[in-house]
Amino acid sequence: MKIVIIGATGTIGLAVQAELAQRNEVISVGRTRGDYQADITDVASLQALFAKIGRFDALVATTGAVHFGSLEEMTPELYQIGLADKLMGQVKLTLVGKDYLNDGGSITLTSGVLSEDPIRFGSSASMVNGAIDSFVRAAAIELPRGLRINSVSPGVIAESMPSYGPYFRGFLPVPATKAALAYSKSVEGAQTGQVYRVS
Repeated sequence: MKIVIIGATGTIGLAVQAELAQRNEVISVGRTRGDYQADITDVASLQALFAKIGRFDALVATTGAVHFGSLEEMTPELYQIGLADKLMGQVKLTLVGKDYLNDGGSITLTSGVLSEDPIRFGSSASMVNGAIDSFVRAAAIELPRGLRINSVSPGVIAESMPSYGPYFRGFLPVPATKAALAYSKSVEGAQTGQVYRVS
């Protein structure tokens, strides 16, 4: 299969790329690195990206920014970071990317554990992750041409604990290689409308 990974140079993206590249053609896309560069918040950037790549069999998103902060400090503008980037960025990827997918192709988005297991300072991430999972379930019943869509909802990634550890006290970290298997299941399996939780 020809697989496009958006966010391929990040912690999860590198693990997903290593897993899928063993038996597929993988094209890596990042904001500033990778085989191609694109901005997921910009439809024109995504259209230009997919026009260069051409048709493909699977689209994987392992990217998206949110702001961590106390509820008292949060503002509409700080919530907008996650809404514009992680949520609508992945929605835009779906809307633009579906037209370049071969029949029977798949889309895999990334949400996260905070949709079901909230933490202090994580209200934006919880909101965005929950919305992504709901979007996947709804989009799955409408996608044409046998296209599939799923999301992967990993726990805190072990390799990211130096940065995110203080937010995730008591959580069992998930190795990126374990999370990568869920992306493989989504891409190389047959299910749709699923949220694959990795803990």
